[in-house]
Amino acid sequence: MNSPNLLIRIFPVPGVDWIGNVTIRCIETGLVAELSYVSQSFFGFGTNRRLVKGKIFDSLSKKILYKIEGHWESTVTVKNTDSAEVRVIYDAKQVISGLQPPIVKDPESVWPAETAHVWSELSEAILSKEWGKAKEAKKSIEERQRELRRERESKGENWVPKHFTVSYSKEKGWNCSPIENSVQNAPIISL
Repeated sequence: MNSPNLLIRIFPVPGVDWIGNVTIRCIETGLVAELSYVSQSFFGFGTNRRLVKGKIFDSLSKKILYKIEGHWESTVTVKNTDSAEVRVIYDAKQVISGLQPPIVKDPESVWPAETAHVWSELSEAILSKEWGKAKEAKKSIEERQRELRRERESKGENWVPKHFTVSYSKEKGWNCSPIENSVQNAPIISL
């Protein structure tokens, strides 16, 4: 599976969109999903805003089994090409309404750099719609990261990822590969 690109637009209309093509292959079943994320036009007009469409097909027979269409910020449907049955497979309002910040099971076992720990105050502020508190929490996290980077640079240390190797080439761009086949579960739970 690959990922769509995140487009952050500042001019002429500020916004964030997913764009590009995604291919998901299941080795066990031979099924392939091809999705296309379409953004609005450069000037921010058009009905294709945040559109996702695609298909699921059998890689051996090339038969299209399902067609996918919708908007990633609202609903996405799947249509069975044999029966013409259409059903909703993603509803953003339903997903977002159920979001809860992660809860750390054992705070003593969590490293200070663990995502759930670092972003917990910001996550809680966003979910409770306390925008001023969220802004301050984000600012605090960013400043702490800048401070850590300055400390490393003053000591001549390079930051090394714990779970991935990172490389860059002009031909292929950035490549992140896992060091191990799996990473142990984080000590958090979601409600």
